[in-house]
Amino acid sequence: MQTLYQAIGQPRPSRRWLFLLLFALVAIAPSALAVTGEIDMTTSVVGLLALGVFTLAYALVMAEEKIHMRKSKPVLVAAGIIWGLIGFVYVQNGLSETSEYAFRMTLLEFTELMLFLLVAMTYINAMEERRVFDALRSWMLRKGFNYRTLFWLTGGLAFVLSPVADNLTTALLMCAVITKVAEGDKRFINLACINIVVAANAGGAFSPFGDITTLMVWQAGLIQFQEFFILFVPALVNFLLPAAVMSLFIKNQKPASVYEEVVLKRGARRIIALFLLTIATAVACHTLLDLPPVLGMMTGLGYLQFFGFYLRKSLPKSLARKRERYSREGDNKKLEQLGSVVPFDVFNRVARAEWDTLLFFYGVVMCVGGLGFMGYLGLLSEALYAGGNATFANVVLGVVSAVVDNIPVMFAVLTMQPEMAHGQWLLITLTAGVGGSLLSIGSAAGVAVMGQARGSYTFMGHLRWSPVILLGYIASILVHLWLNAASFTHFG
Repeated sequence: MQTLYQAIGQPRPSRRWLFLLLFALVAIAPSALAVTGEIDMTTSVVGLLALGVFTLAYALVMAEEKIHMRKSKPVLVAAGIIWGLIGFVYVQNGLSETSEYAFRMTLLEFTELMLFLLVAMTYINAMEERRVFDALRSWMLRKGFNYRTLFWLTGGLAFVLSPVADNLTTALLMCAVITKVAEGDKRFINLACINIVVAANAGGAFSPFGDITTLMVWQAGLIQFQEFFILFVPALVNFLLPAAVMSLFIKNQKPASVYEEVVLKRGARRIIALFLLTIATAVACHTLLDLPPVLGMMTGLGYLQFFGFYLRKSLPKSLARKRERYSREGDNKKLEQLGSVVPFDVFNRVARAEWDTLLFFYGVVMCVGGLGFMGYLGLLSEALYAGGNATFANVVLGVVSAVVDNIPVMFAVLTMQPEMAHGQWLLITLTAGVGGSLLSIGSAAGVAVMGQARGSYTFMGHLRWSPVILLGYIASILVHLWLNAASFTHFG
């Protein structure tokens, strides 16, 4: 999920040096359901004013680290101004119903995505509260792996877990292992963190649940659930090639063993099972019933609420049984821990969702949905895809996603709906998903890991390995073009 910049409370690094490029690309961030309105505003004063407002808002987002203002604030205000300008023009021309319908459709698309993400975040937070991720980290630490094994293990787990747990959560978990085991070894931590970021982004590219962009493509109906797995081999190449090169520069030494005992809280395994059931419900709603996947996710939230109710009601009896057992065994430490047990509350998990990110997501969708309604996306679509070379456009947009968030890039393509082969839709899904790995600030996973491994994993430390990561990016594209050549012969 690549816009979750605040997941660990760290601000996104400043990108003022990219301002001119962002200004040139500002129109590539529309809503997935935005349409071109009946009035072309691209050359009007109102249209240019709206473009300027969005550019200013995004500049404030980039300066978040310096001005210490949450990124949701400027885009929320900008969204109101842009749609206010649209409403004014359409009221003057007697077309108020048209602009109202466009706004409602754009808002509907955001609402579906927001509710889907909210449920996923709630489950991840619930598993975190039940210490699922702590237990996994503890197991890895107790094994006492050497640096090279740890490098491959954390990278491999990041690739495997990110399709389900999302790339950001996975990257933070694996980074926590690396920084604890190799504390003080900045060189190894930097290499391992680069590997984790690349692996997490690659793993998220072949699953609807691995990244917001893949979720958007799935909900748009352009790629079916099972078709995402066609990208497994290209994504695997994207991870393995840079990892193989970087592993050659790792010293084959063993860190000091670290012991940490973590006991899963009651219900942890059942919450994992409910999360998998929720995913299955969402897939069934979309593939069998042709209903939005968000229906299945919200139903899954109900599963968690029922289970939370059971955990609260059965807590007194559970504590009594444990207190009796620990007293009999004379385990005073565990008896003390029982006194700090807090009942499970689903709504506390909902409250822990990254609301600034969700509001930022709303602001971007509504802002650029308005710009698309004004007609700017039509101009961009003609410039990028009119020549018929969709492959070049999709590869370039993947590189752009390392500079500008991949969500705006994917929104642009979904909104423009260029006529291109099915394989091209798979290609832009792949490139938008893994292109952010080229820079440390190109993905939410990279930004979050920079905050967690501050001083060890840095922008320049990542940049030195960008040529190697670029080889993986190019190789994954070539593998997709070769392995899935048949998908480029039909449209849909």
